Amino acid sequence: MNDADALAETQEVIAAAALSFSLKVLTVNIHKGFTFFNRKFILHELREAVRTVGADVVFLQEVTGTHARHESRVANYPATPHYEFLADSIWPQFAYGRNAVYTNGHHGNAVLSKFPIVSFENRDVSISGPERRGLLHCVLQIPGRETNVHAICVHLGLAESHRLKQLHMLCDMVRNDIPASAPVIAAGDFNDWRHRAHDVLAEGAGMHEVFVQANGKAARTFPARFPVLRLDRIYVRNAIGHAPVVLPPKPWSHLSDHAPLAAEIEI
Repeated sequence: MNDADALAETQEVIAAAALSFSLKVLTVNIHKGFTFFNRKFILHELREAVRTVGADVVFLQEVTGTHARHESRVANYPATPHYEFLADSIWPQFAYGRNAVYTNGHHGNAVLSKFPIVSFENRDVSISGPERRGLLHCVLQIPGRETNVHAICVHLGLAESHRLKQLHMLCDMVRNDIPASAPVIAAGDFNDWRHRAHDVLAEGAGMHEVFVQANGKAARTFPARFPVLRLDRIYVRNAIGHAPVVLPPKPWSHLSDHAPLAAEIEI
């Protein structure tokens, strides 16, 4: 390689670095703000734990919008929806997708973001019966970039037949509703204990999982105290690079029934 070629290659690397952007994401099923078996309300401790990660975008599942009974009976219960309480002054942008509605209130998925959420849609992917599920699709505007980032907060069903249908709905969303060149991050509780999602999302949406790419396997996240099942995931498309972020077992092991996942993603 001559000097001119070396200089050109260096300039290309510098230009690529200038165009890239790194963001940290966190996903966690917060179990409506209660510990395992609903023994204790710990949303305040959970908020502090979420803050310590320093994530730019947070994907939350089982987030309470409102619950009249808890508001009157649980000490220190927030007066605002839980996603607003968690976002507070750290994440100025947030979106909520109401999935399950019952007599006392409702809960669903939420995305907290340090970047502007220019639009969002909560796609109902419920199949049948009382179990209600949704895909919360948010379009994030990254400063200085022409292409928006698409963040999809996922919580799939407990029945395998439902999950497979919901995974194909997710593939349809990515293929049909998102530009082919746009970066996509789909994170959340996939309930995929049989590990079917990897192949479905790779073939149907060109997505791959961050922890699988780094370690050969998805991370164990359930139950949080002694994780055995690999239920929670972070899938990406059109990412330049990505790496898992190791989170300590404590205090997370007593804050929910699911352990959180975090990753640095370069787009």
